[in-house]
Amino acid sequence: MTDEKKNLEQKTEQAEKNEARLLKKKAVVDQRIAAATEERGVTILLTGNGKGKSSSAFGTMARALGHGQKCAVIQFIKGRKATGEQLFFGAHPSVDFHVMGHGFTWETRDPELEKEAAEQAWALAKGILSDPSVHFVLLDEITYMYKYGYLNEADLIAALAARPAHQNVMMTGRTAPRVLLDTVDTHSKIANERHAFANGVKAQVGIEW
Repeated sequence: MTDEKKNLEQKTEQAEKNEARLLKKKAVVDQRIAAATEERGVTILLTGNGKGKSSSAFGTMARALGHGQKCAVIQFIKGRKATGEQLFFGAHPSVDFHVMGHGFTWETRDPELEKEAAEQAWALAKGILSDPSVHFVLLDEITYMYKYGYLNEADLIAALAARPAHQNVMMTGRTAPRVLLDTVDTHSKIANERHAFANGVKAQVGIEW
């Protein structure tokens, strides 16, 4: 047997093995798809110390808007600057965009004022979570409200359970109460491998806000 013919047979054998492996994998995926027959909205929680939780959530909202769905955003932490997402999505006709009243800064904290603002934001969120016309709800950085003791997580769990069946809800924050972690449909944790800020790179428009 010539080397050329031997190489051709080896390539053919490898191609057949790859095809068999892919067909086996496809069968598993098809089986899972066939088994997933329930149609309803889902709850998604993004946690972790890595950058990109809110960015991912707003990206998902852009996807919902692309399908003509009505969306609502409540940001539970307001920084000193208007964010790019607020400037962009706030003007969208299919987005109700709300920022926690009074404002919140990492430098100066007034717990009483922040608790009052959190309660006002939650009252607004609770109304949206009961509105069947809203398909997608983003509760951005809401988990900090439970870390600081401003809100009761049991109220959130109850509102999520009672929301319209088709409504999708995304929540973000570095950490979250165990009861929320155990209740949501999807939980993704974003790790921090490296961040430019740690190497002295200044936060900038269009990236951090």
